[in-house]
Amino acid sequence: MEKETQSTFLSITNKPLIIGLASGLPALLHYYSSNFTQVNSWSQFFFFFSFYVLSAVIILGIVALLLKFIKRNAYYRDQIFITLNLIWFLSLTLYSTIGLGKKRLLVIILVAVLLGFLLKKYINKIVGFQLILALIMLINFAPKLFKHLSYSQDWMQQPDGIETLTFKKKPNIYIIQPDGYVNASTLKHEPYKLDNSSFEDFLESNKFKIYQDFRSNYYSTLSSNASLFAMKHHYFFYPESKVNELYNARSVIAGDNPVVSLFKKNDYKTFLLLQKNYLLVNRPKIMYDYCNVNYSDMSFITRGFGQNHNTLEILPSLIESNKNTSNFYFIEQISPAHIASSKSYSQGKEKERKDYLERLQKTNTWLKEITSLINNKDPEALIVIVADHGGFVGFDATEESRAKQEDSVLVNSIFSSLLAVKWPENDVPDFDYKLKTNVNLFRVISGYLSENESVLNHLEKNSSYNIIEKGADYGVYELINGKGETVFNKVKK
Repeated sequence: MEKETQSTFLSITNKPLIIGLASGLPALLHYYSSNFTQVNSWSQFFFFFSFYVLSAVIILGIVALLLKFIKRNAYYRDQIFITLNLIWFLSLTLYSTIGLGKKRLLVIILVAVLLGFLLKKYINKIVGFQLILALIMLINFAPKLFKHLSYSQDWMQQPDGIETLTFKKKPNIYIIQPDGYVNASTLKHEPYKLDNSSFEDFLESNKFKIYQDFRSNYYSTLSSNASLFAMKHHYFFYPESKVNELYNARSVIAGDNPVVSLFKKNDYKTFLLLQKNYLLVNRPKIMYDYCNVNYSDMSFITRGFGQNHNTLEILPSLIESNKNTSNFYFIEQISPAHIASSKSYSQGKEKERKDYLERLQKTNTWLKEITSLINNKDPEALIVIVADHGGFVGFDATEESRAKQEDSVLVNSIFSSLLAVKWPENDVPDFDYKLKTNVNLFRVISGYLSENESVLNHLEKNSSYNIIEKGADYGVYELINGKGETVFNKVKK
């Protein structure tokens, strides 16, 4: 009878636990380190821990129990354990890095079975290596975890009492955001060069005022909207190393912000209507009274662009059923969006331009439909069409915007954004000339609703910023100043 060697590291009792932990933990920590802003809720942690680690422990535990009924189980056990460990470890590693398809999974299974025969004597060393790898991943992840635990909302504190402001006018307010729609003046010139007069005529005939040279303060949906709803600059929190997304932006946008607080204080019902789940990927706490996205219908493994919601179908019933309250709506549509994010997906700047302009024409149709709907059902409403950033036309891919640019036309293409406002009864405030960039939009609207122009004493800089990774020292740079001039000034704390 074969004598089994006991080990304090991998004994009979702890083998399933330690081998299962080692097979999934490195990939779990890598996934979290690479995607933390999208998976930092507790519900997601429990899901991913179960998927990466707990499932492997359970499977190995069941296998260990079944092996008790097999003669010479000690002989087979290490071979089966190391095979399952490698299948899980290699599969999750690929899934968390380059992706896992059926062909890759089949190759992994075949390789793992072969290695199971060859490496069963080295199971302790393999598991030890995986645990060391997990420790390295943990060290890499630790700064992001620390940032999460030490995050402060102090940056959103207002310099005055705007959040306690009392409105004297309380129309229903619709903030409609077409993603990546550039302003009217930019569309007329290179690199866009589009005659959009038909849509502009539609807006003006429906009593919209178009703000020709409006622009965003930041280059992405998350960074721009976080500043929009905070009414403050965040400067990307002055990153010292590469960042994929602005930290905690979704939590700010989804309601934990001064704008929603202000409207709630003035007894507004608040509505969040999204075409895509992108703004809710990490399942932030939603502070709006209503949201058309239900987390129970949303996958834990998503980038937020798959599922589509038709806000045009939802909006009529909401307007009809909320006629006795003052209502604030934020409606986001991911179109026309921008050109390809990376060169690997780009079709070249000319084809990217053509596709962008085609999407913009479709967006025009949607904007006509939704504004006509609101005008018919709520003719006294304040309607604001405001984009989050530019379309990046003129670049091959948006990633090029993170290199130092000296071409003012390209810099403008990053930040140029549409703003058109239908003021109730065409009562345009005489201070609307202060509407220059997204960050100050709600301060100006608040001044109009409260008839209190003192809130305009604390407008933020109308500058536009981006993170620069190439062509200059890494950091946040001011690319357009408050006068609309192209500059290149590094932002310091």
